[in-house]
Amino acid sequence: MKPSLRSYPRLRALLCDADGCLFPSEGPAYIASAKVTNALLAELGVRRRYTASELRRNHTGRNFRATAPLLCAENGVDLAPAALERWVDVEKQVVTAHLSQELRPDLTVMGPLQRLTGALPVAVVSSSAADRVRTCLKATVLTQFIGSNRVFSAEDSLPQPLGKPDPAIYALAGTRMAVSGAEALAVEDSEVGVRSAVAAGFPVVGLLHFVPAAQAEQQADRLRAAGAVAIAETWDDLAADLLGDVARRHDGRGNARGTDTVLRATTPR
Repeated sequence: MKPSLRSYPRLRALLCDADGCLFPSEGPAYIASAKVTNALLAELGVRRRYTASELRRNHTGRNFRATAPLLCAENGVDLAPAALERWVDVEKQVVTAHLSQELRPDLTVMGPLQRLTGALPVAVVSSSAADRVRTCLKATVLTQFIGSNRVFSAEDSLPQPLGKPDPAIYALAGTRMAVSGAEALAVEDSEVGVRSAVAAGFPVVGLLHFVPAAQAEQQADRLRAAGAVAIAETWDDLAADLLGDVARRHDGRGNARGTDTVLRATTPR
């Protein structure tokens, strides 16, 4: 049975996660982050080492600031606040530099996003540092669709850093974009991100665009369990469904018709 969203007649914005959603940054990011993570643990006398795939599997959706203390606690050591801040800066620099070299423009994202931004403003809501997000947007040539004033970072935009699943960054994005509840639709690829948006009161579409085909069905189930109201396989699916409904709200001269917006997400292959 094909799932569908409730009607959203007041939909005025899309709030999109960045890593793994707008660009396939999670793989290369965890490769770089794992090196920093293991260097941190070595400095604290911990012999345990983590692979990039292990960190990605267990901590997708969390930033380094949230993950590092968890790993230290897991290994029975304390991480002092000053040391955490120092390593957060190191990780930010290392990962951002790596992503600037690894990411490339992706037409399967650029095309649908261009169509979407012609109808609705799109903002980025991320746990990652703002500089990292902007570097990724530049490397993937998405800055033409999403301005820097619409990048909201849980690391840099809040009075105190609070990564997802805390809802603070989505709440801030909603305030800055002047939307709440069903006036915006969140787009997320991780359970942590879905929980963050849901806690802030926004409906969420789980996106599988960069999820390997063999993992798509299982990930879709996880996203639904976390609170996603529908699943979209690709950006093209998301744009086609959403823009079809946005178009029905206007006549040929751009006058509103008042028809409800309904997004139909596809089932996983």
